Amino acid sequence: MKRTTFLKAFLSTGAMASPFLSSVAKSALQQRLKKGIKVDAGKDRLNKPMKLFEGDTFYTKISTNDTAGDLFLFESSCVKEGGPPLHYHFYQDEYWYILQGEFIFKVGEQSFHAQAGDTVFGPRMVPHAFAKTGEGEGKILMIFQPAGKMEDMFRRISEGETKNMTEEEQDKFREEHGIKHVGPPLTNLKKW
Repeated sequence: MKRTTFLKAFLSTGAMASPFLSSVAKSALQQRLKKGIKVDAGKDRLNKPMKLFEGDTFYTKISTNDTAGDLFLFESSCVKEGGPPLHYHFYQDEYWYILQGEFIFKVGEQSFHAQAGDTVFGPRMVPHAFAKTGEGEGKILMIFQPAGKMEDMFRRISEGETKNMTEEEQDKFREEHGIKHVGPPLTNLKKW
């Protein structure tokens, strides 16, 4: 029996109890990109930048589909102070590389001040939040590994799918995409 035939049959039986194993098997069925790519500065890999979080623009640089789900990389252009609520990812590690501006991070019990050239790491299942501080534009490169459903979630938010959802519906939506909110966004940005 061919490997893909076996995997398809195995997936269709519902025999896989672990979401992780299911994701690995599905990933094995996907085709990885087999050529190099270049995404120009200020451009999106799919020519569809995502508008999120009150003015932030996400430019996909490496799509989930490029790596059969192993990696999702995007550049976020932030125009206002602030950032997402305290949350954690069930299955993804998250990396941030600061391209421009200054940011603060809380990862578990640790707090970091980061500026251009700095890297911060947030392990899966560890609550974290970050926020742009100060005037001017901030740019941050974000990596999710494995990609999980992050790109899908951001795309759906950008397209307005969650706009009229109740808080309970948004919580369910986030959890379906591997995220759980556990606290408010970072505040009092001036003290950092």
